[in-house]
Amino acid sequence: MSDIRVLVADDQALLRGSFRVLIDSTPGLTTVGEAADGIEAVEIARREQPDVVLMDIRMPRLDGIGATRQLCTSPETAGVRVLILTMFDLDDSVYAALRAGASGFLLKDVPPTELLQAIKVVAAGDGLLAPSITRRLISEFARLAEPGQTPPAGLEVLTDREREVLSLIARGLSNQEICEHLRVGNGTVKTHIGHLLAKLHARDRAQLVIAAYESNLVRPRRQPG
Repeated sequence: MSDIRVLVADDQALLRGSFRVLIDSTPGLTTVGEAADGIEAVEIARREQPDVVLMDIRMPRLDGIGATRQLCTSPETAGVRVLILTMFDLDDSVYAALRAGASGFLLKDVPPTELLQAIKVVAAGDGLLAPSITRRLISEFARLAEPGQTPPAGLEVLTDREREVLSLIARGLSNQEICEHLRVGNGTVKTHIGHLLAKLHARDRAQLVIAAYESNLVRPRRQPG
């Protein structure tokens, strides 16, 4: 099995170097380049075709959101997945990055083992929306959705069970938790998710969550206060 190829995009040279050393010292992972801004990240990604781009949000010339949008909408980089890194757990920009096509996000201060696992999860196409932090953040970001948006194509043809699975995904449940909630096997849940991805033309699990909120299938929960 070939290594997972990673591009590191961050305007801080020290962080880029630290990520590169960590990734290159991990069996099964390798870096294919570093980018100091969004334009450079897009250029290198087009040339090297990495499996995953570790993408900082705040960068000069072109920020991480703009770079993510270019990578995720271009057929030239259709196989490239973006993992957003941010310093702030309630950064409004993260929601915009997910809408732009990012497959997930992490805080920059996560333990190295979590970062490495996140790269593997995103490379596998699962989307990084399982960590407990997501359950709090998704509702916050969903508040920023523009009113009156047209529901994603295909939502009206979902079966009742597919809608139920989609709503559970949007609440932050893992596949195993969905299995337990619905009392079905893991294979059945994976089949439903496959149907959802196809019908909603979604790249991965992260995009399913966005679709669920923007179509009002799931609404943000009120925060106490």
